[in-house]
Amino acid sequence: MTAPPSSAPPAVEIAATVTRALAEDVGSGDVTASLVDAAAAVSGRVRCKEPAVLCGTAWFDEVYRQVDGAIAVTWHFADGDEIAAGAAVCTLAGPARGILTGERTALNFLQTLSGTATVAHRFAAAVAGTATKVLDTRKTLPGLRRAQKYAVRCGGAENHRQGLYDAVLIKENHIAAAGGITAAVERAVAAADGLMIEVEVETLDELREALATPAHRIMLDDFTLDQLREAVAIRDAMEGAAGGSRKALEASGSVDLDTLRALAETGVDYVSIGAMTKNVRAIDFSLRLDD
Repeated sequence: MTAPPSSAPPAVEIAATVTRALAEDVGSGDVTASLVDAAAAVSGRVRCKEPAVLCGTAWFDEVYRQVDGAIAVTWHFADGDEIAAGAAVCTLAGPARGILTGERTALNFLQTLSGTATVAHRFAAAVAGTATKVLDTRKTLPGLRRAQKYAVRCGGAENHRQGLYDAVLIKENHIAAAGGITAAVERAVAAADGLMIEVEVETLDELREALATPAHRIMLDDFTLDQLREAVAIRDAMEGAAGGSRKALEASGSVDLDTLRALAETGVDYVSIGAMTKNVRAIDFSLRLDD
């Protein structure tokens, strides 16, 4: 087990997502599966062709529940488990037509969410031993936001806000439209009703201004390593002198596996990485029927 993932999205949400996916694939009916005898029953197994972190079992199960409730799926691994190349992750048994009809949609969910979890695991492993936490972003596949954020947790990384409704993130365009960092944060405090408030800065002078506001977290956008180290020092010095609560610092922008460890070692609290969810490379799974 990579990390014990928190719960998947609600079953009703998974069911709705699967329904939409089946509608676009099956449409008015699977004309190829109709070539198979309606009474034929088969068994088969899904294998993973490369090392991965498994994620998406609930979506896979829901596909076959909706296609044909007589199909039984037995899992040999759970979400969050690391699996080796060649491992059989599950077996299926039941009506042949249903297994064939659901194959592509079920594998699409499994390969996409496992791909997200696998990349998240690599990023989380890269900061092991530091105090820095890896966060995702809102750069997700449309309609799969909660699914991908669950996959990120399965991989051992953590979630930033879910959407525009559960935290305030004041970025450069908000700052420009609101009349500056201080004005934007003041308006957020008045309107946010207790939500976490984060403000993005692009220079050390902007950082100093943000540190003087009631914001809870400050995003350091595209700072160099030297600037990040200086930002941490400025934050510690200002807040040590003021005696107030410690504002978290989040590094963001152009982060990859090659740069992540060095970013974490600057002392920032978080590093947010859009690539975990937007640059998804599917894990290679295949379903083969038994002879």
